[in-house]
Amino acid sequence: MRWIYPLLSNRSVLQLLLLINIAGTIYGYYWYGWQLKETPPVFLAFVPDSPTASLFFVFVLLAFLLKRNWPLIEALAVVTLFKYGIWAVVMNILVFIVQGELDWVGYMLIFSHFAMAVQGILYAPFYRIKGWHLIVTAIWTLHNDVIDYVFFMLPSYQMLDKYIPQIGYFTFWLSCISIGLAYYLAIRPGRFKLKINS
Repeated sequence: MRWIYPLLSNRSVLQLLLLINIAGTIYGYYWYGWQLKETPPVFLAFVPDSPTASLFFVFVLLAFLLKRNWPLIEALAVVTLFKYGIWAVVMNILVFIVQGELDWVGYMLIFSHFAMAVQGILYAPFYRIKGWHLIVTAIWTLHNDVIDYVFFMLPSYQMLDKYIPQIGYFTFWLSCISIGLAYYLAIRPGRFKLKINS
């Protein structure tokens, strides 16, 4: 597996990923546009979950290209990329189960969000996250769950509305798993560490 790290730290690869994530972030905010118009201003930061996750990673990649680390952004990126990447995959599979079919956009969302989760994990050896960065990220992430499932600001999948309690329960535990995974990959003693050599 370690053969991939020189490739991940290559400047051209970082630049390509930066462009892909910028494009994905812009499309993501566009995709949420109609829902953002209906969202009270106080909740705006907590509705477009996936594009905000990829925006965090845009800043991580920019830091790498500058041969720097921004650990708090790294923590936010790895947790939210994995959480919302996996969440969107599961939600679109549920749509397929409920409706018996999925359009091309649904398949695109499954592929792109799975890629989000993977890229966040692959770069974990390059992160310089400390405990307090993860604590702040955990507060942000769990607070987002409260906004979504107490104030019902979650991304809208109308065909899944009757499953909101179950989805909320799943999402809470997915948040916990994402936080734990970030600790395991980026903080725990003895973890594998690398530097970006772009």
